Amino acid sequence: MPTARVVTLAHVAAAAGVNASTASKVLNGDAAVRVGPDTRARILAAAKALGYRPNALARGLRTARSHMLGIAVPQLENPVFPEIILGAETAARERGYSLLISHSGEADGDARLYEALAAVSRVDGLLVATLEDEAVLASALARSTVPFVVINRKLEGIANHVVFDSFAAARVATEHLLSLGHRRIAHLAGRTEGYNGTRRLAGYRAALEAAGLVFDPSLVVAAGYTVEGGEAAIRELLGRGAGFTGIVAATVLTAAGAMKVLHATGLQLPSQMSIVGIHDAAIADMLHPPLTTVRLPLREMGSVATHGLIDLLEGRIGQVECTLPIERLVARQSCAAPLGSRP
Repeated sequence: MPTARVVTLAHVAAAAGVNASTASKVLNGDAAVRVGPDTRARILAAAKALGYRPNALARGLRTARSHMLGIAVPQLENPVFPEIILGAETAARERGYSLLISHSGEADGDARLYEALAAVSRVDGLLVATLEDEAVLASALARSTVPFVVINRKLEGIANHVVFDSFAAARVATEHLLSLGHRRIAHLAGRTEGYNGTRRLAGYRAALEAAGLVFDPSLVVAAGYTVEGGEAAIRELLGRGAGFTGIVAATVLTAAGAMKVLHATGLQLPSQMSIVGIHDAAIADMLHPPLTTVRLPLREMGSVATHGLIDLLEGRIGQVECTLPIERLVARQSCAAPLGSRP
């Protein structure tokens, strides 16, 4: 049985017509190497055509680095985080790094969260996407021994982050309901003390006020980012008798929880109640009715954060700060004009 050919740096160098040292420097991203753009392109094309993969162990021995990145996520069951991980893993592979996934869960305190982050402390750099209290997370990260980029939130006093435009996401969701004629719109908020929760609440409120409506705090309930949170929040709102006809949910999971309760209470969607969720995922198409969402670039977040972290590690940049715009509103069947406004 024939054995697979191992492609070495020498093979790439020969195919590109350069010496092995030059090929090595280009493929390892050495900013100091002086080669023309044509030569660089030729080396990269040869490596791709031959299927060259760098030897991570040998590189680590030469550079005292593992060429391993870590990503800490709180919910693997949340469809948001697997998409971010896929974007991060693809970007890491493109740059010659591997990705180690750590499920941090709800760590419930600085010490336990630090322990979760320390589980991936042997990596060169860390991507952090947790739902932990922001003061707790900032404290834990202050003890980190490796460079890191925070994903999906900003933290006071910590520069490196990649976030979505959560303000615009909630504003667009609210504007969609307003355009259909809804005037009593509830908000199932995220954590109202956290970055995304406050930005989405602000976007919701800005859309209402731009339409000449008075913000009513009784229409806002903190739901967090889970199905169970959405269930509890909608029960609380229904119990208040607030008379709303539309809902902006902080995430697709909280929207799913709210829809479950609405169905159980006999309210018909969208004839009696309309709902929009933030984030888009396969589950949105599977709900009944399919859920209108605001799509955010999840894989791009993972990719941008990973490239930024590697650029930090390799000394190309000194800081990572990026706000990703929303992609678009995905209109499905969970929204309609309110009953009283239909012809």
